[in-house]
Amino acid sequence: MKARLEQLVIDARDPRVLVRFWAEVLGGEPVDRARGWSHVAVPGSLRLAFQPDPEGKSSRNRLHLDLEVDDIEAAVEQAVELGALRVVGGTVTGETGSFHVMQDPKGNEFCFVHD
Repeated sequence: MKARLEQLVIDARDPRVLVRFWAEVLGGEPVDRARGWSHVAVPGSLRLAFQPDPEGKSSRNRLHLDLEVDDIEAAVEQAVELGALRVVGGTVTGETGSFHVMQDPKGNEFCFVHD
């Protein structure tokens, strides 16, 4: 048996806030569901879902999203306008490409990447 990856679920104190941020960044429409859940169906990708979790974020993520973009700086600027924060250090370039670490409005880390 092989499983299919359907969605990525992120714990969130306020799923309705985060789904709107990620819908703007990734495209798609935010959907609020029963029991406080929200999700955005990302065109050409898996669904990103947010489940209510009353506990706050207390440490670094155990996983994060890498988002491929054509222009890292333009993506960073757009995300900041939507409420994201730049992580200190700026864009890093190495043998495999470039990346810039960010935090969404609730402090979850993610990266904009470009080959």
